[in-house]
Amino acid sequence: MISRRALLVGGVSAVGVVAAGCSRNGNRRPAPDELASLEKDFGGRIGVYALDTGSGDTVGHRADERFLMCSTVKTFIVSAILRRRLSEPGLLDQRIQYTQSDVLEWAPITSQHVSTGMTVSELCDATLRYSDNTGANLLITQLGGPKETEKFVRSLGDNVTRMDRTEVQLNIPDGDLDTSTPQQLVANLRRLVLDEGLDSRGRDLLTDWLKRNTTGDQSIRAAVPAGWTVADKTGGGFKGETNDIAVIWPPGRAPIVMAVLTVPEDPTSTKGKPTIAAATRIVLRAFGA
Repeated sequence: MISRRALLVGGVSAVGVVAAGCSRNGNRRPAPDELASLEKDFGGRIGVYALDTGSGDTVGHRADERFLMCSTVKTFIVSAILRRRLSEPGLLDQRIQYTQSDVLEWAPITSQHVSTGMTVSELCDATLRYSDNTGANLLITQLGGPKETEKFVRSLGDNVTRMDRTEVQLNIPDGDLDTSTPQQLVANLRRLVLDEGLDSRGRDLLTDWLKRNTTGDQSIRAAVPAGWTVADKTGGGFKGETNDIAVIWPPGRAPIVMAVLTVPEDPTSTKGKPTIAAATRIVLRAFGA
């Protein structure tokens, strides 16, 4: 008996298909075949997991394999700050001072405010909307180190995700360090944006920052029709890893939560973002969205 709730699941070392009926149009080529073909064309490894929160249907390919999170982890760093503010009143308004030596290569916002410092709220905005690396590290320091963010996701029921290093080292592949799975990232994002992982004010702040992200126009957002709302966080690694995690609100239906993570065989490949967009189109077709 094949469950409609598992539209497809990729195996660890091969593309395994455990469900059919992945679209409402019986003539459409099944999503498992499409994702396998996409991965072959990409030349590397693609991890996909998507959940239609209305029907409970899922789409997955290598959904339980580990991938380097890269800057998608900033979603959880900021979320940990938003949780921390409940026990530290005034935290978001606290001004953090830093020096030029703290400013990393990708720091489009913090690099402009060395003389004045930035509030924790401003650092959250810079970290999520612009993927500012210095902002992320300052928030990690505020929390007490990467393992404090890991403790935060453990509180969400996540026993998979690892958080070991700071920017920019967390973008360098090294075994299981700073990795998670597409399925776990989707579970965490759903809990934080749509469920009760944060209080209502914290959830609103996180969602607003993710909706106004400036780095995702060529990834999941590129595949979403005009008029749909997307809240996403991208990431990129030292060996061409390219990622995006998102909540998508199609008009008139329940949200879709998804993660697409890619690892090219060729570290100089530029196929990551177009591949994420292509995977998103496959997912949306599978859901009939």
